[in-house]
Amino acid sequence: MYQPSNKAKAIIEAIDSFIRDEILPLERREGLSWGEPHPRPLLREVWKRSCELGFYNIMLPETLGGAGLSSADLCAVKEATVLTGSMLAPHVLGELSGPPRIGHLFKVASAYQIESFLQPVCRAEQTVCFALTEAEAGSDASAIQTQARREGDHYVLSGGKRYISGAPYADIAVLLAVTGPGRGAQGISAFFVDLKAPGVRVETDYAVMSGGGSHGDILLDEVRVPVENRIGDEGAGFKLAMGRITLNRLLHCPTLLGMAGLALNLTVDHARTRKQFGQPIAMFQAVNHMIADMATELYAARSMMFATAQSNDAGGDIKVQAPMCKLFASETAFRIADKAVQIHGGAGLIKGHPVEWIFRATRMMRILTGTSEIQRNTIAKGVLMPS
Repeated sequence: MYQPSNKAKAIIEAIDSFIRDEILPLERREGLSWGEPHPRPLLREVWKRSCELGFYNIMLPETLGGAGLSSADLCAVKEATVLTGSMLAPHVLGELSGPPRIGHLFKVASAYQIESFLQPVCRAEQTVCFALTEAEAGSDASAIQTQARREGDHYVLSGGKRYISGAPYADIAVLLAVTGPGRGAQGISAFFVDLKAPGVRVETDYAVMSGGGSHGDILLDEVRVPVENRIGDEGAGFKLAMGRITLNRLLHCPTLLGMAGLALNLTVDHARTRKQFGQPIAMFQAVNHMIADMATELYAARSMMFATAQSNDAGGDIKVQAPMCKLFASETAFRIADKAVQIHGGAGLIKGHPVEWIFRATRMMRILTGTSEIQRNTIAKGVLMPS
């Protein structure tokens, strides 16, 4: 099994200390619950503090103020952060609103865009979301209908984005809209959109399976966006958005396996301490066989993830292996979470219990960021028609 570099080990230890000494006490003091919305002022406090300590930008290259970690080390750091058991763990790394969402844009953004949008995100002064999905454009992302027509020095945007993660607390969106006559992906451009601009409305009157407060719809009614906010060339937006999809599929896996590992750890603790018929339930074969299966599947998924990450770091082509990892990790994490709920019994059914939340969150991840069926399509294409 892969062993993190000394740099990654030091980062993991530092994040563990930060979460143990500051974040977990904050969660207790504020009475936070798994799956419940977290107040934006509190999140801003976490973003700022994490940025001060150097954790918020860790996933970026060294040239951009990050740690310059390899793909495998990134997986190790992300997994370890989730394993701390903190509800706010993703916010420590800025995953829902910060630098990991815009790091790849530094290569194509203008000097104005870097100064006005990207750097403020990296300084935890602004938050960002990525807005692609629409009511009629989910798996077929190139079927978006949000329009952006050119009027002099501005584009005028109208349409709607749906189920956008991070939208409720985002200041700006990297938003894709149709600008040209080209069919499908050829006519799509990307923009930085101020979510407080006239004509923009963010609706957050629903909660996804993993809880409320972190997803919303972005509605645009004749929103004027300066031409200088267009990212890259006109018509290049879809290619820009999809440019990191292979690596992103891989980098979703440590979050999933961190949740699965947390579910396993909680289940082992529960099985050792929960007594029935005069003995810990860990003594019953039905229970310890389930735990054995959970540990085995987690080991297999982690081995797959780290092997793929190391291949990527060595310059290998992982366009088939990355969706394999996303497929296997998401399906495996859900199976592990399901067994965790079963072993916890009634306690695992109570809203607010971490195992109950992990069950809902892992189920959701079989759909988000590319459904399992879409992953299978990509894998099959790679196997049947290798380039």
